Amino acid sequence: MTSRILSTILAVGALTTLLAQQGKHPDFSGIWQYSVATAAGGIKQVVGGKAVLAAPDQSGRQPAKGGVAGALPSDPTPTYKPELLAKVKEADDNQSRMDNTFACGKPGVPRLGPPRKIVQTPSELLFFYEDMSGDQYRVVPFASKHRDDVDPSFNGDSIARWDGDTLVVEATNFVTETWFGEYGYIHSDAMKVTERFWKQGENMAYQVTVDDPKMLAKPWVQAARVIKPSDDLLQETPKCVEDDAQRLTNKDHHLQR
Repeated sequence: MTSRILSTILAVGALTTLLAQQGKHPDFSGIWQYSVATAAGGIKQVVGGKAVLAAPDQSGRQPAKGGVAGALPSDPTPTYKPELLAKVKEADDNQSRMDNTFACGKPGVPRLGPPRKIVQTPSELLFFYEDMSGDQYRVVPFASKHRDDVDPSFNGDSIARWDGDTLVVEATNFVTETWFGEYGYIHSDAMKVTERFWKQGENMAYQVTVDDPKMLAKPWVQAARVIKPSDDLLQETPKCVEDDAQRLTNKDHHLQR
């Protein structure tokens, strides 16, 4: 038996095993609640020529009340190494000057939040997002190791695996100009982000762990969120054009808006 035939047999066997495993796990395919920061006063849309102000359900961007079964113990804020505290405070105090999302920059992972739409196949996941910086997506293969032939990126290099009925997505190889959260949460090129997805009835539980051995004293586990299914279709994001920086007169923060 030639090595090429043996390799083909092994590849087919691995795919067959993967397909069998996929059938035993939850399916996260579908559209999910918009769960990143939105304007406190709601969202104004023009529907049928009339302006409509909608107050969105923002529960998906808040820690789940009463906790979530299966969630890991969490901390309210990340713990930075002492020598970096001043740098983090400076970033937070000057968000409108130092946060690239104020100038149409991509927020990166995990700041993008949970996906708005998931397409789950036996070999990969497709994550689609709605964000002010533009329409974004991630292609996440089920794989045992990260690629070693790609450049750092805003959303990193992601791979997926199953831990029982929990979907685990691990991302590495990030550029360093993003924050992993509001309040000046800067990171290094060593950051690793682990997202966990599991079902809570018809809802999806979502929890993130950020590990950055160069900057954090310990990995930061965010409180779990519960994301509801949604029938609100994704909307094409308008082109982001930076024209506000010249008008800023104070140290504005996103969450003040």
